[in-house]
Order: sequence, then structure tokens, then C-alpha cells
Amino acid sequence: MNRVPNRITSLMKKVFLLLCVGLLCVQAWAQDAKLPVFITDSIDVYVQRALKDWQIPGVSVAVVKDGKVVLTKGYGQCELNKPGKVDENTLFLIGSNSKAFTATALAMLDVEGKLKLDDKVTKWMPDFKLKDPLASQEVTVRDLLCHRIGMETFQGDFVNWTSNLSRKEVIHNLAVLQPQYGFRAKWGYCNAAFLTAGEIIPLVSGSSWEDFMRTKFFKPLKMTRSLALTNELAAANNKCGAHTLYNGKLIAIPLPDIDNLAPAASIASSAVDMSHWVTMLLQDGKFDGNEVVPLAAIKSTRSPNSIIGRGRSYYNRSNFSLYGLGWELKDYEAKTIVSHTGGVDGFVTSVTLVPAEKLGIVVLTNTDANAFYEALKWEILDAFLGLPYRNYSAVMQQGFAKNQAADADWLKAARDTVAMKKASLLPLDKYTGTFINEAYGPVDVVVENGLLTVKMSRHPGMTAKLEVLGGNRFLCTYSNPTFGIRDVFFTTEGNAVKSLTLRCADFVDFLPYVFLKK
Repeated sequence: MNRVPNRITSLMKKVFLLLCVGLLCVQAWAQDAKLPVFITDSIDVYVQRALKDWQIPGVSVAVVKDGKVVLTKGYGQCELNKPGKVDENTLFLIGSNSKAFTATALAMLDVEGKLKLDDKVTKWMPDFKLKDPLASQEVTVRDLLCHRIGMETFQGDFVNWTSNLSRKEVIHNLAVLQPQYGFRAKWGYCNAAFLTAGEIIPLVSGSSWEDFMRTKFFKPLKMTRSLALTNELAAANNKCGAHTLYNGKLIAIPLPDIDNLAPAASIASSAVDMSHWVTMLLQDGKFDGNEVVPLAAIKSTRSPNSIIGRGRSYYNRSNFSLYGLGWELKDYEAKTIVSHTGGVDGFVTSVTLVPAEKLGIVVLTNTDANAFYEALKWEILDAFLGLPYRNYSAVMQQGFAKNQAADADWLKAARDTVAMKKASLLPLDKYTGTFINEAYGPVDVVVENGLLTVKMSRHPGMTAKLEVLGGNRFLCTYSNPTFGIRDVFFTTEGNAVKSLTLRCADFVDFLPYVFLKK
């Protein structure tokens, strides 16, 4: 006996027929578009496996090919242990992929004749200074955008990252940072330099950096979900939370506030919105038939200015790595790759363009402790170039796991040393007081619950717990997991403490910072 009423059976038949027609259309369209099997058949399994293997709550991906968006999709959770699912419209912080927006904006102003990329910075900011007087006189807008002002990569971010410094104060502080290289001698990735460049936009256009992003990019590109500032993300719907691995365990962390470095890193966007940005860039600046960015400006951002180093590739041919304006430029299997990555507290992302193939790839993830955002990019890229499947995710995870194990071994050894209760060189109260670094300002060292604690004036609410490793060495654990756990030390003369040298996780800043006892 048929237990389903006839009218429902009829409806089910219609739905079945429509599904069949839809599947046939998808198959036919996929054949017309010549999409690789990895995209049509394998990517869902690949990503779902990676969510588990890498401990990633959520991923969103977009692929643009030949002027068409061929894939936008989300996977996993917006936030750990919460019900929201990631989809193609879910917001992620894109980190340093914001830099391409800033560089493109300034290249547009150059094409419009409102400034020149080779203008001296002091033309627009007469008070601008670097520590080197000659560099202060000669540094140009272009220098800021291609990371060649003499700083080490991430230099100054210990001071600036998630701090209470204003944009003006961050720019001012460039004058007291000691360059690690000669001016224009070597590429060194500098977020404060990009901030400086971005803050030239309002001086030229009369519009703030964030309003320029909204009116010149987000609106004409129909990036309706995108936000210019991190402080706008908390109130948004369908957004990701931030996550990291801490002591081997995935944890949720607060969304960062990095709007004092906004032109370098603050944009939030989705796979759909980023697909519009990528489509425009691959169509010579046009979107929906309208010019959004002059082609000359796009070409300007892709012209090499700095040498990063030799090209590196896991399997295939790559010879050089250069930097344009907000973009890394490299060769790969005789193709020019225009790309960038972005990392902020709880997020890492990648954007990749292959102009000759009219191919664009966006990968967004909501934990800062993974390399899958790059692995998936390479897998998709190789698939479109007809190269063999490599399972980059598994290969990169092996290296990532080794690094994690090495870090865990170091930390265990440090904690074992703390457990030995070795004596500090001086009584703990001798290490207390106010210590000052010219760039950072003061920190206060106090004794709390039998331990030294550093109170960070530029990071309200963040402290660092110091546990004795022996002598003047201490294990420093920051209350913000992004700043990590490092060994630090005091210098002494006799019974007097002279200085404290602080370090943080390489993710934030590679360099040590010396604080002199007041």
C-alpha cells in the first residue's frame, strides 16, 4: 500500500525532476567552465578533514575564474562550542590583506594626480621623522608601502599591537625605533609604516581612511558586509569569533582592537565580498561593467619595489619573491603570482591572484594557529594549473606539528625549571619599580601573590607573570595569549637592578625591548 498521499507523491516527483535538471545544469556548467575535479568533487571532504586535523573552528573560501565566481562556501563553526555555522557571508578579520586596499587607494590618488607615490612623506606630514635624519628627509609614500624604511619585520608591534596608542602616537613612535637595516637596504615588514601611508589619504582626499574604503571600494564593489574597523565587528551579525592554540588546546580569545593600525590590518570581510574585490582586480579594475579602480593603479601596485628573497615552493618551480605595493609578487610554474597573507589575533587568511589565468583564490580561517589557509590556496592553485594533487594540508601539518612539539618541549623544560624553585639573584622586591622604554613608555613591576607581575601601561588590562628560572632570568607569561610565553631577564649591578628586557611571541614581534629602571 502506498502510504504517501497522491498530491505529495506528485510534489515529490516534481522536486526530484527539478533536482535532476539542476544537477545536469551544474554538471554542464562545470564542464563549460572546465573546473578541476578538486573543486567539483573533492574540496568539501578536503576542508572538513582539515577542520579536525588542524583544530580549525571555521573556514570560508572563494574562487574566481575568468570573471565568474565559481565557488563561495563556508565550513564549520563561527565560534567554538557555539551553534552558528560559517557560510559564504560570514565575516572574518582579514588582517594584512587590508594592505592591498590601502595601497590601491594611494595608487588611485596617484593616477588622479592628487599625490605622487614618490612624494616625500614630509610633503604631507611635515613633522614626520625616522630615527635616521637622512631617511626622514628622503622617505617617500612608496617606501612606506613596500616595506623598505629599515625596520625589521614586525618591529614596533610589541608597542603598537592592540595598544591604547592613537594612530598619531604610533606614527610619532617611528622616530624612536632603532632601524635594524640601512634605509632602503632591505625589505622589513612594517605595520606602522603602512598606517602612516594610510593616514596620508585624509590629508590628500579630505576623507578618513575608513570612509575612503567604504565609498571607493565597499560600496561600488557591493561589499555590503565588509567593515573597515575592528571595533565595528562586535556588533555585526554572522561573524566569526577569534581562536588560538594555547598550551596545545584550542581556545576562544577576545576580538582584537587594532584600529590604531587600521590601514595595515583592520578590515573584516566575507568570502562573497572578497570575491567581488578579486573579480575587480582580475578584470582590470572593472566591476559590473563600471570602472572602480583605474588599470594604471592596479599595475602600479603590482610593480616590484623590494626584494624579499628567493622564491620558495614545496614542489614546483619558483625563483624569486618580491614586494610591490601591498602585494607579494613571485613566479610559480612560469606564472606571476600576486598574493598576500593576513594574520591578527585569532585569524589567518590569504588572497591570491594569477592574472594570466584570471584566477583568484580567497581563504579565510578563524584561528591564528594553522597553515591550512595557505595549504588550501596551493591545492586550488595547482588544480587549476593542471598540476598533481599534493595534499599540502597533510604536508604542512607535519611541519606545523614539529614546531608545536618543539615549543611544547621548550615550555615543559622551562616549567620544570620553575618547579625546581631556583633562587633569583636578588630578593623579588629588589626587581620592583617602574621601567621605561623610549618607544613603549613605562611598565610597572610589582609583587603579587609571591610572583613578579608586569603591568603594561600601553596595554590596559594586560599583565605579564614572571616566574623565576634562576638568577636574573624569568619565565614571562602574558595574560593575552597572542603575546605568548617567553623567557626574559633583568640586568643588575651589585644589588641594583638596571633594566628589564621583555620579549613576546614572534607572531607579534621578533625583537626584544629594553626597559631601563627609573
